[in-house]
Amino acid sequence: MKVSGIDHIELYVGDARQAAFYYCTAFGFRVHGQGGPETGLKGQRSLLVCQGEVRMVLTSALVRDHPAAEFVSRHGDGVAVIAMEVDGVEATYAALVERGAAPVSAPAKYAVADAAVTTAEVGGFGDVVHRLVQRDGPRAEFLPGVFTMSEVDTAAEGRLLGLIDHFAVCVPSQTLDATVRYYEDVFGFEEIFQEYIQVGEQGMFSKVVQSASKLVTFTLLEPDTARQAGQLDDFLRWHGGAGVQHVAFTAEDIVAAVRALGERGVKFAKTPGTYYEALRERMSDLVVPVSDLRGVGVLVDRDHWGHLLQIFTESMHVRRTLFLEVIERRGALTFGSGNIKALYEAKNRELTGVA
Repeated sequence: MKVSGIDHIELYVGDARQAAFYYCTAFGFRVHGQGGPETGLKGQRSLLVCQGEVRMVLTSALVRDHPAAEFVSRHGDGVAVIAMEVDGVEATYAALVERGAAPVSAPAKYAVADAAVTTAEVGGFGDVVHRLVQRDGPRAEFLPGVFTMSEVDTAAEGRLLGLIDHFAVCVPSQTLDATVRYYEDVFGFEEIFQEYIQVGEQGMFSKVVQSASKLVTFTLLEPDTARQAGQLDDFLRWHGGAGVQHVAFTAEDIVAAVRALGERGVKFAKTPGTYYEALRERMSDLVVPVSDLRGVGVLVDRDHWGHLLQIFTESMHVRRTLFLEVIERRGALTFGSGNIKALYEAKNRELTGVA
């Protein structure tokens, strides 16, 4: 199975138009297309919003028995589909099902003129499914014959976000190893990193799996139930099981991007001032002045390959589940282990309402 990267993600939301307005206004996405009953999408309204290399579909149910209605009722707004571009959907789908993947949707082809897109779906983690996508011919169409594309003035303003770096996924206790094996045995992913993270009386296990192409990465997180309950337990309870806790988007200049996002109204998890006092001692070779990092609340970590700059938004949902990450890699290949404690403490302050 050759994975060429993330083709798109699909969020099931209560109101696609309101969600699109928020993502466009706050994060700089633009509407590139739409679909509904009039285009052949039965029982749903979907909007395609894009920025950089990121394509995100926002889908709301128009009828009670649509899968989006059940998903939102159970989990709230969240990532329901992670679509991966592959070579040969039909063969890949058959191979994945033979290896143990749950079949969700059989291969289907959408075509207009020379543009053709073939898709199929299999189960992932929790209620999240993986859509396999094969694109042939011109790529101007998202889903030929089903989505109506819009003209977009891409020169109106510069992009803030580039592509999807990784997904952070929360899974229930005692299911982490089985989830890792599933992605190894079925999808051919490789476990590239693992650690145990302790913050005060709370703890969590983390393992990272990645496609052979290194273009699809899942950071899997499981709470340590032998210790005090924490935010992972809260997520699993409020979300109603396993799911995507956050999506990480890359930025070319994270300080400028975060400053612009803040001006648009995006709220970020607050970082204590003591973090930056310790940062001066922890890292003497920073390529970005500490004053600039502190001014926007960006965290910094370092591995054998370079630096990683990152920041996390507050959750934009009433259940306080899904949130986003902005990340800039300056050579680093890992995921900010040194910042986990700072993030965890900042998230706890948000959840408890403590400034």
